[in-house]
Amino acid sequence: MNGLTHFDASGQAHMVDVGDKPATRRLAVATGRIDMQASTLALIEAGNAKKGDVLGVARIAGIMAAKKTSDLIPLCHPLALTRVAVEFELMPASPISSVRCTVSAETIGPTGVEMEALTATQITLLTIYDMCKAVDRGMQIHDVRLLEKHGGKSGSYTAP
Repeated sequence: MNGLTHFDASGQAHMVDVGDKPATRRLAVATGRIDMQASTLALIEAGNAKKGDVLGVARIAGIMAAKKTSDLIPLCHPLALTRVAVEFELMPASPISSVRCTVSAETIGPTGVEMEALTATQITLLTIYDMCKAVDRGMQIHDVRLLEKHGGKSGSYTAP
């Protein structure tokens, strides 16, 4: 089936068997951004959003999302994560400002953590939207992607 690992020889979806793969250190880094009005970013920076500490809540949401990835993505293996870090870069501009989110996820196991890093990035950005939607419903999430992954049989990948 064109090298897609989640399909068997008959084309049926299945969970990949990782039972015989060695446990290795795995790292994945994903990123994305949410664009917003400059006034919305100012609220986030000042900590004056009606719902509270936007970035603090979003960070916790991202970490929780990484831990729940296998509950959300049907064929994803549950992983014992050893580390999840959520970082923010505030990018003021006028009229459109942004918050960039970068998530690093790590484990020692037989399969990678790309889905955990990507899921955490999306949920972090969605939480920012939720926390700020009362003042800016026009926010847009962009450019969510894998930046790098390391470990496992396929080795390292770094986005161009």
